[in-house]
Amino acid sequence: MQVFKTFILAGLCSVFLAGAAFSQSQRGDDLIVQMSEASKRGDKARLSSLLPQVRGHVLEPWGVYWEMKARLQEASNAEIQAALQSIAGSYQEDRLRNDWLQLLGQRRDWQSFSSEYAKYRMQDDREVRCYALHIDRLRGAISGEAAAQEVLRNWYGMRDADDGCTLAAGGLLEAKLITALDVWKEARLSIEGNRARAATNAVTLVSPESAGAIGEINANPARYLSARATAAGNTRKELVTLALIKMASNDAEAAAGALESKWSVQLTPEERSWVWAVIGKQANLKLSSDAGEYYAKSRNEHLNDDLLGWKARTALRATSAAQGWPVVLASINAMSEEGKKDNTWVYWKARALRETAKGKPEMVNSTPQSPTPTLVLRPELQEAQNLLESIASVRGFYEILATEELGRKAALPPTPSALSATEKEAARLNPGLNRALYAIALGLRSDGVREWNYTTNLHTRGGMSERELLAAADFACQREVWDRCINTSERTKEAFNADQRFPMPFRDAVVKRSREINLDPAYVYGLIRQESRFIMDARSVVGASGLMQVMPATARWTAKRIGLDGFSIDQLNNRDTNIAIGTAYLKLVLDDFQGSSPLAAAAYNAGPSRPRVWRNGPVMEGAAWAENVPFAETRDYVKKVAANATVYGLILGGQPSLKARMGTIGPREGGSPEPNRDIP
Repeated sequence: MQVFKTFILAGLCSVFLAGAAFSQSQRGDDLIVQMSEASKRGDKARLSSLLPQVRGHVLEPWGVYWEMKARLQEASNAEIQAALQSIAGSYQEDRLRNDWLQLLGQRRDWQSFSSEYAKYRMQDDREVRCYALHIDRLRGAISGEAAAQEVLRNWYGMRDADDGCTLAAGGLLEAKLITALDVWKEARLSIEGNRARAATNAVTLVSPESAGAIGEINANPARYLSARATAAGNTRKELVTLALIKMASNDAEAAAGALESKWSVQLTPEERSWVWAVIGKQANLKLSSDAGEYYAKSRNEHLNDDLLGWKARTALRATSAAQGWPVVLASINAMSEEGKKDNTWVYWKARALRETAKGKPEMVNSTPQSPTPTLVLRPELQEAQNLLESIASVRGFYEILATEELGRKAALPPTPSALSATEKEAARLNPGLNRALYAIALGLRSDGVREWNYTTNLHTRGGMSERELLAAADFACQREVWDRCINTSERTKEAFNADQRFPMPFRDAVVKRSREINLDPAYVYGLIRQESRFIMDARSVVGASGLMQVMPATARWTAKRIGLDGFSIDQLNNRDTNIAIGTAYLKLVLDDFQGSSPLAAAAYNAGPSRPRVWRNGPVMEGAAWAENVPFAETRDYVKKVAANATVYGLILGGQPSLKARMGTIGPREGGSPEPNRDIP
């Protein structure tokens, strides 16, 4: 670790540090770490006492940021401006300005806000953007329609209650630029997402006297509904809608019963459609066979992209293809233009177009009145072809599937031309990249990652070109900071450097161990890339450790199974031990799922008991099954591991077909061995 820090700092010295600062910076490392810890505790006094001692340290900008952030509420404008000036041009300056803009917005200090916003480079904070839109609309700097569209998009996308977008939405509502229904939709999304405070904020805008009902609805929706005889009046109807949505989140069948028996006739068609769709979504998340029936009672024009996406997923599970594919197609066609551009739905729309055209002539006469007919591909088949062509590549799960659907084999694109010495040197001397790597070397990974991402972000003013991104990725690769190597290279839109995107650290150890226990090395690499990005000391929030992110209890159980005597948890950060235990566990779950790599990946991520349940239902192609995995994290994980493994297969000479890797998935066949329920 010290050698790594020294190497990084040596690069920094050539950029902006005097030689005398070199040893001083080394001595200041512990102080910087102490400031980081004090920042997490909110210890203002400790931060203020430490800041003078880290002057001249390469990570001084972090010290300035932590100290000022801790006392931002009471600091004077002069103090804040001095802090911003002292770290001008850095990520930390922009991060501090972001925090300051949030506070200025909360204080409604629009003059100061406008002045600071003009200097704000990051511009990725939805709440801050909503404040800016609110000001711009009032000043006539943006049209009301454009402001409304962007505010609603940001508001609906917020994970937590916020002041900025709520304020902007309230102004738009007062100006009649959005409707009460737009606001009620935010309340619906918030109730479904278990964000009671955000729902309360929304309801307060349209019906302040009803805001208190949100607590009742969130606590016990069934009791709230039982106390209501009717849903008379628009507000009462919407509150009943919220209660039914909340009830569906807990018990879809009970919500369906309540809606059918009493409330359906009292709600508007739009409210009724939305509730049926939420019930259908929640039923599908529990893999209920009733999900399609519930969704059939909704109308697509009343639904948002999320509900339409789950309607399409539900249809992919339909036992009858004739019934399922038309619903998939209609659901995707009803999405917003932005929603349709998601490669997930580009692929499934193409598949639905092809499937619904089966049984019809493939070629049609484009000149029916001509004595000499001209045969062309049926229009829906041509549209499917165009959609697949638009995404076909090896850049992701659906991109690879699209390539194979076109009848081609996935292949790695040509490697970009080699980086010049000048390009490499520019990355090596970049202050932001160096600070980021130094922070990572000190164990301040999250801080270092944020600064690295800021520095390489293509959308930041003065951001990086494709060649600069490749050079930055190379800089990280050469220092074996593999997560920044991979993620930075993945930002290029045109160039595709497989060595950067799919590196193979520890190749001898991984390949040897995988083949010893009859595992596909490409599959193992695909899983490690997703689990840890090859970070040796990676540790998740739930306690998984090392390259293969093994949980302590799982490690103990597996070590015992493979006869690894004297195992202790601290060995999980040892490369060979982690690989031995991780691959052994992966092999056990793979065998337990009869060699199905998607099921085994799901088990590795979510535990084996869940995919044992998720596989029940109709026999499905692997991609459709993966798209219906109820947990968003696991759904994404299964697809990414499979895509990773396919690319590593191209590199290592393994299975090149993603569709073959995914296979078909359904209930455990009769006569198969019973699942090993001892596997943790």
